[in-house]
Amino acid sequence: MSLQEPDPQHLEIPQDGLPATKLAELSARIQQAAQQVGWSELAPVQAMAAPYLLAGQDLMVQARTGSGKTGAFLLPMLDRLDPALKQAQALVLVPTRELASQVTDEATKLFAGTGFEVVPVYGGVGYQQQIDGFQRGAQLVVGTPGRVLDHLLKRNLKLDHLKLLVMDEADRMLSMGFYQDMLDVQRYLPQKGVHGSMFSATFPVNVQRLAERFLDKPAFLSLSRDHVHVTDVQHIMMKTPRMDKDRTLVRLLEIDNPSQALIFCNTKTRVTYVTTVLQRFGYNAAEMSSELSQAARERVLQQLKDGELRFVVATDVAARGIDIQDLGYVVLYEPPEDPELYIHRAGRTGRAGASGIAISLIEGLEERELKKIASIYKIEFQERPALSDEDVARVVSERMIAILEGQLRTRDKLQTERMQRFIHLSAQLAESEEGRALLAMILDDRYYTATQAGTPMEPQERVKPTPDGSRQQKRRHRGGRR
Repeated sequence: MSLQEPDPQHLEIPQDGLPATKLAELSARIQQAAQQVGWSELAPVQAMAAPYLLAGQDLMVQARTGSGKTGAFLLPMLDRLDPALKQAQALVLVPTRELASQVTDEATKLFAGTGFEVVPVYGGVGYQQQIDGFQRGAQLVVGTPGRVLDHLLKRNLKLDHLKLLVMDEADRMLSMGFYQDMLDVQRYLPQKGVHGSMFSATFPVNVQRLAERFLDKPAFLSLSRDHVHVTDVQHIMMKTPRMDKDRTLVRLLEIDNPSQALIFCNTKTRVTYVTTVLQRFGYNAAEMSSELSQAARERVLQQLKDGELRFVVATDVAARGIDIQDLGYVVLYEPPEDPELYIHRAGRTGRAGASGIAISLIEGLEERELKKIASIYKIEFQERPALSDEDVARVVSERMIAILEGQLRTRDKLQTERMQRFIHLSAQLAESEEGRALLAMILDDRYYTATQAGTPMEPQERVKPTPDGSRQQKRRHRGGRR
């Protein structure tokens, strides 16, 4: 099997959970699909998830890239969907165009010769090819929430026959700003009979809240290190040159887009420097060090608790007493001088039943210090690859498309007519280097205004017209679909 398979002993299952299955125990259709892509056996996450998905039980799965999670939700579709029904029966929501293409490619290979068709749906490209896929009767739709919502609003896509809803990389979808779009998509789901599953590398509080909205009493599986569950912290290290640490931090925050974070430094001077870098880059950031008065520190802490402040850069002394229930993200700009302080720093996240992430930025000799901490406290650090400016540009572009498409959906007829004045100008600007710089400046300002200067907390749910034109109030737990 061409997957990097974790050790099966690292799979956590619920008490009284369904037993794992083997490929030979599944239907001939599933076995044939697996064999035609060269899979001789199931990955652990597939073996454990298949019984739940085939039985129609809602499921939350903690699994990272490379674990085989895509196959875990695709294979059961072969038994759950009807190839003779030329209607959308399964919807997979993903955060990016890249992931939509990857899932589509894998589904196309698995579904070859079965009569099932898949259509990818994402922004930044024309609508017609996607509409053609709907009209051909594609049973599986894989798309980003914003573009899927566009098609639902325009009645290009109907979900009356939907049976399966999958949210892949749910944590990344929320970091991309898709929370409201996902809730809006929910209004178009059938009232009952839809089986939901959610896959996420971590389950911070905002992902758990999303699960409550879409899933009904889900089982929880964790494919990770020993005994990882929703209350644990994921420990990550990133190697970076010392002179590039500030840019690495900015890249990290831009890509992960945490709603709030604590950033730890060892000295007051470093705290001030990092805070200044973040503020100059457009972030809503403040510092906490022993130089601040107690009253000033309490004001910063209260702003963080109230959601008025996004990032706090702090020394260990200043950070003592910080207890934010929903804080799921901590960055160690440098390893602590005292190994015991690592536990203090990482312990600021992963509280009150939520999972968290603690990321250490290390260079050269600092790696030795982190290995010492790992040895003392039996911590398994995962190494995250270095981030490039190209990585940032790709993620920021997709997030910007999602933001702009969302704003475009809210425009009325007169506003749409008004903006036609600038269609020719936008095309003209795109033709020259100077013009592209002007467009980039506009997008940069709008991007930071919309997602970086403030704290991107979960938005208030909008009361919007339903497809039949009536008004609909907020609903909980999958919209009463059961």
